[in-house]
Amino acid sequence: MSKKKALGRGLSALLGDTPDEQKLDVDVTTPVGSHKTTNDSINEIPLSEIETNPFQPRQHFDKEALNELAESIKVHGIIQPITVRKLARNQYQLISGERRFQASKLAGLTHVPAYVRTANDQQMLEMALIENIQRENLNPIEISLSYQRLISECNLKQEELGDRVGKNRSTITNYLRLLKLPPDIQIAVRDNRISMGHARAIINVENPDSQLYIFKKILSEDLSVRKVEELARQLLAGSKDASTNSPTSPAKEISQLQSKLSSHFGTKVSVKSDGKKGDIRIPFLSVEDLNRILEILKI
Repeated sequence: MSKKKALGRGLSALLGDTPDEQKLDVDVTTPVGSHKTTNDSINEIPLSEIETNPFQPRQHFDKEALNELAESIKVHGIIQPITVRKLARNQYQLISGERRFQASKLAGLTHVPAYVRTANDQQMLEMALIENIQRENLNPIEISLSYQRLISECNLKQEELGDRVGKNRSTITNYLRLLKLPPDIQIAVRDNRISMGHARAIINVENPDSQLYIFKKILSEDLSVRKVEELARQLLAGSKDASTNSPTSPAKEISQLQSKLSSHFGTKVSVKSDGKKGDIRIPFLSVEDLNRILEILKI
């Protein structure tokens, strides 16, 4: 039996939506103070009774976009209800829809339409993460962290996670690999200073110093993804040459030096030694590349 793809139904499967529930409409005429709350239904709930979601995967909210959403809500109202869970009488906790929740405050609303769910902490975390991944414009690092939390805190395997969010396993793996990059590079991806394509090329070079070297070159020289991929291949080739087990291979210290020099000069540097003497070769691809190397050498 083939597995059903979960895209578009992963959240509803978690929440246990019923056909009757899906037909419900928001009653915008509900009088203030007369709201009723029943599980799995849409209700008008006072904003003052809702607390924010401690499991919110989004770390940054664009203020300008939030203000634009608030203006839209003033004109059109909230088209998509938020989702909350009931904690106690007149006390709710947000599961998903924090942008709509915050924008509603800015728009001056006192009540918002909301689905009321029954969920424990783990179910709430899974609901919040999956709905945000599917519906919100999260940056790659926020998505990566959300995937990691679903795996570690909700005990999901990568294949199960892929089914829940409608992504194949390789896509999940590529996002999770971003979390192995040095913090400076992760922040740059989060802030859109470099693309995920740049980051994926950097990941192929395992040495953190080499990764940071490539990252700095991206920023200083505005390198394209293709250029970064070429640079990464050069550094990898230098590293492989250094570890070749032939009679003329350099010692471990020479191998490490070769790798560092390749990273420093951004090209495949060859270091050979017989234990007493040797040579270092720094190839260049063009006159411009030669001038770049001479500039590094301060010649």
